[in-house]
Amino acid sequence: MSTLHRLVFAALLLAPAPITPGLAQSYGQSEAQSAQLDVLFDQLSAATDAQTARTIANDIWQIWIRPDDPVLAARVAEIMSAGGFAGPASQIPLIDALIADYPDYAEGWNLRATAHFLNGAYEQSLADIVETLDREPRHFGALSGRALIYHAQGKRDLALEAIAQALDIHPFLAERALFPELGPPPIRS
Repeated sequence: MSTLHRLVFAALLLAPAPITPGLAQSYGQSEAQSAQLDVLFDQLSAATDAQTARTIANDIWQIWIRPDDPVLAARVAEIMSAGGFAGPASQIPLIDALIADYPDYAEGWNLRATAHFLNGAYEQSLADIVETLDREPRHFGALSGRALIYHAQGKRDLALEAIAQALDIHPFLAERALFPELGPPPIRS
């Protein structure tokens, strides 16, 4: 897998995960954050252009990586800043401890999926993506990461299925370009 694919995957996985309406609120998120995520996801799916979608997606990521639980938020911030250029790949022991202490926090699993991906441990990354999606089914970063892994493994059908799921949530993901058969993003007004 190219360096560009690794960087795109890492960026997507590091974004915070949304909460599906009707599901219990994600660990670390207040009811207000959960409600805000619901609004943002509705806006994201209705976005009419890539820039608007990117802005909304960034707002979602900020909620994911800054949970209302101050202890959890501090630990996530430490993991994300401590690795420097190596990012979460160098922080696996801290991420493992975070997951042990906060097993219901979707973004903890996503951080570890990213770290495994950056280390080339695709099967471990896929396992953590499953855990992320069990906790936050709308996590477009985890879904697109799954598509990138399958793409790198030559599993085109599985990659297409994963990217289609991600595009249902975030129709302007850059990874769409890897799948020309999907065509351009929808035109909306």
